[in-house]
Amino acid sequence: MGVFLLPSSAFGMLLPHFPVCSSGRPREQFHLILGGSSNRKRKHLLTGNWQCRRRIIVASNMDDSNDTLADVTDDENGYSSGRYKILEMKEEELIEIRRALSEAQARQEALENERDQLLEEFASSEAKQKEYVATILHDKELAISELKSAKSLFHQKLQESVEEKFALESKLVLAEQDAVELAVQVEKLAEIAFQQATSHILEDAQLRVSAAETLAAESAFQIEEQIRKGTEGTIFSIIEQSKDAITKALGVAERASDQATKAVAAFTDGINPIDAIASVQSEHIKLQGSVNDLEAQLLLSKSEVDRLKLELEQAQAQADAAELRASNAEKALLEFQELSRKKALEQEEEIRSLLEKIKKEAEERKRAVSKAFKAELESIKAAVDAAKETTRSIDNAYMRRCEALQRSLRTSESALKMWRQRAEMAESLLLKERPQNKEDEDAIYIVNGGRIDLLTDDDSQKLKLLSDGPRKEIPKWMARRIQSIRPKFPPRKTDMSEALNTNFKSLELPKPDEVWSIAQEKPKEGDMLIEHVIEKEVIEKKRKALERALQRKTVKWQKIPEETKLEPGTGTGREIVFQGFNWESWRRQWYQELALKAADLSQSGMTAVWFPPPTESVAPQGYMPSDLYNLNSSYGSVEELKSCIEEMHSHDLLALGDVVLNHRCAHKQSANGVWNIFGGKLAWGPEAIVCDDPNFQGLGNPSSGDIFHAAPNVDHSQDFVRRDIKEWLNWLRNDIGFDGWRLDFVRGFSGTYVKEYIKASNPAFSIGEYWDSLAYEHGNLCYNQDAHRQRIVNWINATGGTSSAFDVTTKGILHSALHDQYWRLIDPQGKPTGVMGWWPSRAVTFLENHDTGSTQGHWPFPREKLTQGYAYILTHPGTPVIFYDHFYEFGIRDVLTELIEARRRAGIHCRSSVKIYHANNEGYVAQVGDTLVMKLGHFDWNPSKENQLDGSWQKFIDKGLDYQVWLRQ
Repeated sequence: MGVFLLPSSAFGMLLPHFPVCSSGRPREQFHLILGGSSNRKRKHLLTGNWQCRRRIIVASNMDDSNDTLADVTDDENGYSSGRYKILEMKEEELIEIRRALSEAQARQEALENERDQLLEEFASSEAKQKEYVATILHDKELAISELKSAKSLFHQKLQESVEEKFALESKLVLAEQDAVELAVQVEKLAEIAFQQATSHILEDAQLRVSAAETLAAESAFQIEEQIRKGTEGTIFSIIEQSKDAITKALGVAERASDQATKAVAAFTDGINPIDAIASVQSEHIKLQGSVNDLEAQLLLSKSEVDRLKLELEQAQAQADAAELRASNAEKALLEFQELSRKKALEQEEEIRSLLEKIKKEAEERKRAVSKAFKAELESIKAAVDAAKETTRSIDNAYMRRCEALQRSLRTSESALKMWRQRAEMAESLLLKERPQNKEDEDAIYIVNGGRIDLLTDDDSQKLKLLSDGPRKEIPKWMARRIQSIRPKFPPRKTDMSEALNTNFKSLELPKPDEVWSIAQEKPKEGDMLIEHVIEKEVIEKKRKALERALQRKTVKWQKIPEETKLEPGTGTGREIVFQGFNWESWRRQWYQELALKAADLSQSGMTAVWFPPPTESVAPQGYMPSDLYNLNSSYGSVEELKSCIEEMHSHDLLALGDVVLNHRCAHKQSANGVWNIFGGKLAWGPEAIVCDDPNFQGLGNPSSGDIFHAAPNVDHSQDFVRRDIKEWLNWLRNDIGFDGWRLDFVRGFSGTYVKEYIKASNPAFSIGEYWDSLAYEHGNLCYNQDAHRQRIVNWINATGGTSSAFDVTTKGILHSALHDQYWRLIDPQGKPTGVMGWWPSRAVTFLENHDTGSTQGHWPFPREKLTQGYAYILTHPGTPVIFYDHFYEFGIRDVLTELIEARRRAGIHCRSSVKIYHANNEGYVAQVGDTLVMKLGHFDWNPSKENQLDGSWQKFIDKGLDYQVWLRQ
C-alpha cells in the first residue's frame, strides 16, 4: 500500500461535523476519533459490536511546531483509552470522506514524489557543493602555485639579469684589456716592423755602399795594376830595346873603328879607300835604320803610355762617380731615416689617437651599458612593483574569492543542516513502530506538519526490526538478508558524474558559472600569470611552426630522390656548408655556443656545419694534433662535442669534422733529442715519419707530397699507419657522430690514400684543402689559371672523385674580377675560370675561412665586395661555404639568407649548367640552370634585352649596381 499525505486542515474541516455510523446500516457505520491536543492526547473512533470489514484510524497532531508522531492504540474491547469524541457519520458523508481521502491520497502521492525529488536534488546539490568546494580549493592551490612559480621566475630573471650585468661588466673589462693588449701589440708590431724595415733598408744601403766602395777599389786597383804592369813592361821593353840598340851601336861603332883602322891601314898600305867608305856608308845606313826603329818603338810606347794615362783618368772618374753615388746613397739613407722616423712618430701618434679613441669608445660603451643596465634595473624595479601590485591585487581577489566561498560554504552548511534535519525527521517518521494485529490490513495515516505518511504493516515491522534490532544476536546471513530488504532511499551522490547520470531529477539550481563566478574567474590581459601563459603559448606556437617546417622539409626531401642520394664527393648535391668557427673560437666554450645556433642555421637554409679540429693539440686552434683519441680540446669537452653534434642532427644538419692527417706532434724526444716519439693510443715511433722530413729524423719512406715543416709528417705508405687512421675515422664516425670530413693540408700526401680512407669511413661528404699559389705576372694576376686548377683537379682525380676540394682558383680570380674585371670570369671555352668550370660537382666555393680571414688575414677577401662574391658562389654550381664571421658578425646575414632562398627556389645544385652571356669590364651576366639569371656590375641589362633568353622572368633580388637575380615565372 502506498503512502498518502493529507493536510491536517482536511480533517479539521470535515471530520468533526459528520456522524460515523447510521442506525439503519450497522455494518457501514464507523467511529471517527480525532485528536487535537498538543500534549499527545489520543482520540479514537471506536466501533461497536458490529463487524466492520474495514476500519480507518486517523490520528493527528495539530501542533505544527512539534514534529513527533501521535500514538494510536486500541484496547481489546475495541474501546480506546483516553478522552475521545466519537462522531457518527452517515453513508453520504462517508462517501465524501472517502472521496476526500482518495483526493488526499493522490495529493499525498504527488507530495511523496516531490519529496523524493527534493531528497534527490538535495543529494545532488550536496555532491555538487562538495565538488565545487574541491574545485575552488584546487583553483586556489593552483593559483598559489602559479603565483609562487611567477615569483620564482621573476627572481630567476632578476638573478639572470644581475648575472648578465656582471657578465657584461666582465666582458667590458675583458674587452678593455683586449683593447689595451691589442694596442700594445700593435705598437710592438709597428715598432718591430719599423725596426725591421729600417734595419733592412740600412743593411741594404750599407751593402750597396760597401759594394760600390769595393767595386771602386777593385777597379782602381785593377787600373793601377794594369798601368803598373803596362808601364813596367813598356819601360822594360824600352830599356831592353835601348840596350840592344846601344849594343848594336857599339858593335857598329867598333866595326866602324875597325874598318876605319883597316881603312887607314889600307890607305897607308895602298888599299883603295872607296871600298872602305862604301862599307862605312852601308853601316851608317844600317845604324840609321836601327835608330828609326828605336824612334818608332818610342812613339808606340809613348802612345801606349798616353792610353794608359787616359784609362787611369777614366778609372779615377769612375771612382769619383762611385764615391759620389756612395755619398748620395748615404744622404738618401739619412733622408730615409729621417722620413722613417717621422712616419714612426706619425704612426705612434695615430696609435695613440686610436688608443684614445678606443678608450673613449670603451668608456662610452661602458656608460651606455651602465645606462642601459640602470634603465633595465629601473624597468626591473617597475616590473617588481607591478608584480607586487599584481600580487596584492591577486591576493585581494583571492581573499574576496575565499570570503565569498566561505559565505557560500556557510550557506551550504546551513542548507545542508536543514536538509539533514528534514531527512532525520523523515527517517524518524519511517522508523516509528506501530503495534498491529496480523489480520489487520488497515493503513495508518500519520499527519505531520502538513504531511501524511502511509506505512504498511510489513514495512513497519521491517523498520522496527532494523531500528530496534532482534532480541538475540542474529546470524550474518540474516543480517545480509535484512540489509537487502530494507527500504531503498534515493542514494546520496558523492560523485558529480554519478549525480549527473542518475535517473532522478536534480534541483533547479543556478548554473555553476553563476554561483561560483569568483572561483571560475579567469585571468585578465596584463596580469603576470597570463603574460607567462601567453609567452609559453607563443613559444609552443613557434616550436610547432618549426616542426611543421621541418616536416615540410623532410617531405620535400622524400619527394626528390636526387637529394636523398649521398656521395662522399658531393653529399646530396644541394649542400650549403657553414664554417662554424673562426681563428679565435677556442677562447670560448664553443661547442655550447654552436649548439644554440643549430635551429637558426637549419632555418636559414644551411645543410652542413664544418666543426673545428676536435683532437688534443699543441696549438689551441687544433691544427697541431697530438693524441688523436683525446677529444677534450680548447673548444670544449667530448661530452659537449657529442651534445652539439646531436643538436645538429636534431635539426637535419650534417656535422663535418676537421681532421688533420698530414702531420702529428710527438709526445717524447728520442735519444738524439728529436721530438719523434708519439704517445696516447696510437704510440708510433720514427718509422711513422717520412724520411725526407729534414727536422724530425723519420725512418719511413719518402713523402708522397709537400713537407709541412712545423710538425712531423706522417708516412701514409706504412700499413699500420693507414690501419690506425681508418680505425680512428670510423670511431669518429660511429661513436662521436661526425657525418663527414674536412681534410687539412692534403698537399702533403697522395690522394690515393685519401681514397682509401674515404672508402673505409664512408662519410656523407668530404672536402680537401689543396691550397697553393696562383700565377702572377709583374704583381698582377694572370688571366690563364688553368695550371692552378689543373693541380686541384689532379688531386680530386687521385681520390677517384670520392672527395671534393676547395675551389681556391675561383676565390683568387674573384679578388680581381669584382674590381671591374669581370672578363676574368669566363675562359676561352665560355665556361667559368675556376675548378667550377671543369668539375663543378667537386668544387667547393668559398670567399674566406679561418686562415684567409678572421684574425689571421693571410688572404682576406675585399670586404666591400663580399655581397657580390656571395651572389656569385650562391647562384652558381658547386657547393658554397659560408664563413661564420660573415654570417654573424659582418651584418650581411639577411643578404645571405635571401641568396640562399633564391638558390633553393631555383633548384641550383652542384651540377647545374652555366651559360655566360656577357663578361667584360662593365659586368657579368649568366644563366644558371633553367630557372635563374644573375648579373654582376653596372652593366645595363635585363632578361628582356637578351634575344637568346626565352621565357618570362621576375626580378627576385635587386641590389642595384652590385648584383641582380631573376627567377623564371
